[in-house]
Amino acid sequence: MGSLDGKIAIVTGAGQGVGQGIALALASEGASIAVLGRTMPKLEATCALIRERGERAEPFLGDVSDTDAVPGVVAEVVARFGGVDILVNNAYSGAYGPLLSMDDAAFQRGFRSGPFAAFAFMRACHPHMKRRGGGSVVNLISSAAVRWDPTTYGAYAAAKQALRSLTRTAAAEWGADGIRANSIAPHALSPGLERWMAANPAEAEEFRRTIPLGYVGDCERDIGRAVVALCGPDLRYLTGATVPLDGGQANF
Repeated sequence: MGSLDGKIAIVTGAGQGVGQGIALALASEGASIAVLGRTMPKLEATCALIRERGERAEPFLGDVSDTDAVPGVVAEVVARFGGVDILVNNAYSGAYGPLLSMDDAAFQRGFRSGPFAAFAFMRACHPHMKRRGGGSVVNLISSAAVRWDPTTYGAYAAAKQALRSLTRTAAAEWGADGIRANSIAPHALSPGLERWMAANPAEAEEFRRTIPLGYVGDCERDIGRAVVALCGPDLRYLTGATVPLDGGQANF
């Protein structure tokens, strides 16, 4: 028996990295997973890993930035799975760099794939969660939003801070419907971070030393398992919170 038996979860950006780790962790506790992303082979690989653990998983191809398509995607998930209980807004495709080097399109891309996409998914999932007696939303933000010096991370931090505020508002407005909403701010050993650490070993070691626990989190064991806890019955009274899953590095 898992803590999420019978639950149905949507995880965006679940083809690799943090999204995949979260999907695997949720499935390990009995949840069925709608695996969303832009690259079908990656989605199918995640689905195969979930099925190896004995749980149901189906791939859904799409770009979260296409917010007009989101209601249809959620409707298809509900039609195929029978409902939705958990929504994890993980996907993000934005821009990094000094503010003066960034054009409007690059800056706006982070908002479309971040808070705009999350809002579209949250709004589309709300009636289905309410119908099932409640649900849990987990939005991925970043400690970049609270850095004293967010140089080159300004656009990213702005989008993530907007998502944090959106999460808190949903928690306040939807609590009466039994829907909880929380944010997590993870450091995780994603494929992109692994490549950067391999290419920049000195900088990577300096970064690791800033983490009190001494290591970068594992996508499934450290980040995914925390999401399981947030979505499960043991933390049923927690909503509107930001959980810094960063080994103690940031101060929210």
